[in-house]
Amino acid sequence: MKREDMYSSSANTPRTTKRKVKKHGKAYKVMKVLLTLLLSVFLIIIISSSILVTALTIYILNFADTTSSISLENVEVNFTTRFLADNPEYNKEDKTSEQYTLYYSMSNNGEKRTWVDLSNIPMHVQDAFVSTEDAHFQTHDGVDFKRTMAAFINVFIPIYDSNQGGSTITQQVIKNITGDDAQLGGEGYARKIREIFRAINLEKTATKNDILEAYLNIIPLGNNVCGVQAAANYYFSKDVADLSVKEAASLAAIARAPTVYNPVYDYDMNVGRANDFILKNMLDIGAITDNEYKEALAEELHVTGDPDFTTAVENTDNKYECVGVSSYYIDSAINDSIDLIMEADGIDYEDAEDKLQAGGYTIYTNVDLNLQKQVEEKFKDPLNFAYYVPDSDPLKAAFIAMDYSGNVKAVVGDRGEKTVSRSLSYATMARRSPGSSIKPIASYAPALDKDLITYSTLFKDQPIEILNDDGKKEQWPVNYSEDGYSSNWSYNNYFTYQMIYKSLNTAPAQLVERLTPTECFNFLQNTMHLSSLVADEDGKTDDAYSPMTVGEFTYGVYLDELVAAYQIFGNQGKWYRPAFVSKIVDRLGNVVYENKYVPEQAVDSSTGYVMNRMMQTVITNPEGTGRYAKLSNVDLVGKTGTSDKWQNLTFVGCTPEYVSGVWIGYEPLEEINRNLYKNIGQIWKNIFGDAADAGTVKEFSMPDTVKQLKYCKSTGLIAGQNCYNTDIGYYKDSNIPEYCSGNHY
Repeated sequence: MKREDMYSSSANTPRTTKRKVKKHGKAYKVMKVLLTLLLSVFLIIIISSSILVTALTIYILNFADTTSSISLENVEVNFTTRFLADNPEYNKEDKTSEQYTLYYSMSNNGEKRTWVDLSNIPMHVQDAFVSTEDAHFQTHDGVDFKRTMAAFINVFIPIYDSNQGGSTITQQVIKNITGDDAQLGGEGYARKIREIFRAINLEKTATKNDILEAYLNIIPLGNNVCGVQAAANYYFSKDVADLSVKEAASLAAIARAPTVYNPVYDYDMNVGRANDFILKNMLDIGAITDNEYKEALAEELHVTGDPDFTTAVENTDNKYECVGVSSYYIDSAINDSIDLIMEADGIDYEDAEDKLQAGGYTIYTNVDLNLQKQVEEKFKDPLNFAYYVPDSDPLKAAFIAMDYSGNVKAVVGDRGEKTVSRSLSYATMARRSPGSSIKPIASYAPALDKDLITYSTLFKDQPIEILNDDGKKEQWPVNYSEDGYSSNWSYNNYFTYQMIYKSLNTAPAQLVERLTPTECFNFLQNTMHLSSLVADEDGKTDDAYSPMTVGEFTYGVYLDELVAAYQIFGNQGKWYRPAFVSKIVDRLGNVVYENKYVPEQAVDSSTGYVMNRMMQTVITNPEGTGRYAKLSNVDLVGKTGTSDKWQNLTFVGCTPEYVSGVWIGYEPLEEINRNLYKNIGQIWKNIFGDAADAGTVKEFSMPDTVKQLKYCKSTGLIAGQNCYNTDIGYYKDSNIPEYCSGNHY
């Protein structure tokens, strides 16, 4: 073979083979790249999906582990703050009576809620809601996954118009109990997961009837109305037990969208859904017959929309309303509770108010229900205030009574019918001049406590000298007679108790001068806890003679604080904070606040009792300014107060069981017509006299540190052997006057 042939042959074969291999290798590489790419994508999807599923599983399991279980026990409490009172019918020996009775209930944002047992909800009312909201309620385990998935898909692909949402009745109960209702984004999905697990857990611990009862009692039905009982009251002015099939369907129609299907605002929309959907569903499931269906379609609804109507009054045997407009006592208990929650939780007023209104608290009040009712009724009779009923009677008035531990038993903040909750109360929210009723606590008590005076110390009815606004000396103060006119100084000598019952201004002025206005101011502010006093405000101050002597304060004082200060004259000198609430318990049973009743010893026990005996003469002496308040059976001590120009009249009285006070005046201030309105002592007696005179304790007890002794009516000293003009006085062990050595007849 030729060399060239040999080379040619050997060259051709490999070339041909090489070209074929080369062509095959390119396709292989392309395929390999594609397969590698697809495999990589597939593996990435698998890995990513695994990670996603793992993360989602962990995420969901975390919810399953951390989501607290929901209990239907006390579910009503979870939404209603209840104010309880001592049950007047309670008998420790009677095991059937309850120690506490419901006085009032309040819900978040003023919602009307009234609990009713499932057994008292007609079946057609139950069927109206179940057929509409959760047709498979009796068969699912808390979650209808088919409906949930359909609702989820419908968010992205609106393929059908659903008249039912994805949430079951159980899930709706969960949402309403927890307030966990986020709708959008990640929070919305997280909420839904929590809700699903909670619903499943709830179905394991509660019966279907329990869940349905909770649902029908807490479902929002528009106009701040929750639950079928309150809704029946509001929309149709009847009890839920009396609802017709059509009315039941109307309420069920509201549940879908309370603002859209509200019969008060859009009757046609409500009736349309009730007829076309609710009633038809009820017919389809056999809840109503053909005839009932036709009758319901033909029925015309009579919608009232009455926010004040209620047929649900708990503890009807005791006849104490627990819904509607709150009383002045409840208003004060609410305000007291807010302050106590603020202090307990370290939050501001608005947050504490929100917490209280959100529900769940049980508030134990100090009210005496019978006494509160009696006083409220007395305030409704204008003849308890006036000699005759005028055409226009704008006089304002207030009253408060408490025991000697500060527990407020009754309060009324104004005259006339109370029409709104949490209205202005002149008993706890208005600052008014107390007039001479300030004297016992501003001057006499601190002076007696320092042993500067006794029961029979002699004072001359003469003025002191003070600097007026022009910097010049003037004689001050003038005295005022009962008819309202100023009287000249008599320059006669009067004993301490006489100065008190005559309500002369000169002795208190002399005592304030001796003690100094600052000492009297500090005693009122720090020991008597009068919170409205002004130390220095835009050049105004209550650290001065006029406020400390005759009660002419910059703004005045609160009646409840003034009355609380008088406790010291009936309980051996002790002061307790005036309290409308004794205990607050949250919805989990934790005690948020409990009154420990720790007193402050404001004055010595002997000081308190000697002051008590001196103020008794205000009532018993024929010249006493409080003689019109005298009781027949029970000891009464007290003091009247008249502000400048007769613009405020006050009386504070102490019996062995109660310390109480009444105030009258105009808003805005003007002179009180004394020809029309009765003496302030008589007004107090008209309002509270019956209750006070029925007290079981008739007399105040005298401490061992006080001596009852005869004194000489000429010198005020303890009567000697030759003193024949004597009377009985009361003296502290620490400050008994000397014996009189003269001959006095």
